[in-house]
Amino acid sequence: MPPFTSATTSPPPAVATGGTAEDSTVLLSVRIADEIRRAVLDGEMLPGTRLGQEWLAAKFGASRIPVREALRQLQDEGLVVLAPNRGTWIADVNSQESLEVYKIREALEPLAMAESVPHLSAETIAQLELMVTRLEQVADVQEYIQLDRAFHLATYSAAPMPQLLRMIERYWNSTQHFRRWFVKDSLAKGGLPFSDPQHLMLYEMIRNRDAEGAAAIVRLHIRRTRLLIENLVMQAPDRAAAPKP
Repeated sequence: MPPFTSATTSPPPAVATGGTAEDSTVLLSVRIADEIRRAVLDGEMLPGTRLGQEWLAAKFGASRIPVREALRQLQDEGLVVLAPNRGTWIADVNSQESLEVYKIREALEPLAMAESVPHLSAETIAQLELMVTRLEQVADVQEYIQLDRAFHLATYSAAPMPQLLRMIERYWNSTQHFRRWFVKDSLAKGGLPFSDPQHLMLYEMIRNRDAEGAAAIVRLHIRRTRLLIENLVMQAPDRAAAPKP
């Protein structure tokens, strides 16, 4: 099992005065979940990779209790699969499942956008401008993927619909490896930087507080990606196939 680079085997931090052993377990489970989440989203841990609880416990200098709690949290986020008598592995979807997720996103994310735009703060909109400018300049695929995710999730962040936002983030998580493949084989095929006019149009709609226009752009943006992925899957079905644990 490949190690992830920033995790350490140092013991958990001491509980602050007045804290309890339960507090320490919770903090450690959060740290374990954060490290695994980062490794999955950054592509360090690939779909289908096995996650042994004993190995993780040794890696983090922890008991299996915070490890189990961390894995349950990551399962809720759609990043890992816990199967009785089969173990735990990094979640994956095949090409048809991924395309289904994109169709669902076409319906959900315009709603989140329409609900979010009226509530976005001036500070968040300024941050979106910085991100969309950087997206036009970035020359590294991994940075592009991370920044693209941060940009889109930030556009939805002010929607007063927490259940919807959790669903959307889970769907983004479940197709992260497909997005990486798509960016490498489509958007970045001719090299980066890559200029995406839809990002610029989306930002302008948000800046002008045009919730309906922003919702329409994000629907078009997701549909374009889905259609391009469908074309890539037809051209290279073996590369789109999901590895099985």
